[in-house]
Amino acid sequence: MPLNPVSRIRRFNRAVTTETGALDQSFLGRGRPLGAARVMNAIGPAGRAISDIRAFLDLDTGLLSRLLRSLEDEGLIDVAEDRKDKRRRFAVLTPEGHREYEAYEALSNGRAQALLDRHPHPEQLLAAMDLIASALGRDRIEIVERDPHSAPAIFCLESYYAELAARFAMGFDPAKAARLDSDDMRPPRGVFLVALSDGLPSGCVGLKGTDKGYAEIKRLWVAPSARGLGLAKRLMTKSESHARTMGVTTLRLDTNSALPEAAGLYQRSGWSEIERFNDDPYPDLFFEKRV
Repeated sequence: MPLNPVSRIRRFNRAVTTETGALDQSFLGRGRPLGAARVMNAIGPAGRAISDIRAFLDLDTGLLSRLLRSLEDEGLIDVAEDRKDKRRRFAVLTPEGHREYEAYEALSNGRAQALLDRHPHPEQLLAAMDLIASALGRDRIEIVERDPHSAPAIFCLESYYAELAARFAMGFDPAKAARLDSDDMRPPRGVFLVALSDGLPSGCVGLKGTDKGYAEIKRLWVAPSARGLGLAKRLMTKSESHARTMGVTTLRLDTNSALPEAAGLYQRSGWSEIERFNDDPYPDLFFEKRV
């Protein structure tokens, strides 16, 4: 007899509540509940606009105000007008707040490591956590511009290359693929976009400028934990929008028939199959779209 899906979800919720100490009045033994500690984490070492904190944590105004006031009363934060925008208020950690922030970071990291250490299959545990975090935070995944040589971009690209190597019958070696100059994916010629889920990279795509009358979409990748959430389409839509802003009217891309989900996305999104337009040894499908 299969277990009731709702019961399984509620069991998971109870386990998370217990593991995270959500009901503790002294979260991690620091003398305040989880809510206040979470707000400190959201403020971070650099400070943050209160409107951004509210959106990031999805808190109502009244609750956030009470939590901020409690942290102010403890001397852990200061709240003032945003220097860049007088209509907004900005929260920053005081010196004591920075010390508490670092204490929370050390304790939280230690608890996380202890959980991994006592599990017989830590990579499976992490994969399950990534899947759940992506599903719960799907509406908060943001797409931002990043340099192709930045750490989030490199993580995505290396993950992309590793997946191609596993899925292509002939393997994949970036050195043997068509040359891709990072400058072609930097403004003003192009752009590199990274999808961030609570700060962690979950996908990428590059818009490569050329001198051939068209630009190219390159390196579209979404983490397995975030697939099925519409993220690939969001990345494509965002890259097409950047292309229009840059005055590009024609886009091209290539892919391999070993990636049928990619080809299906392009076909559903108005891309037309065309003849080969490059000598890259890996792709066997070629598409174009007017934007």
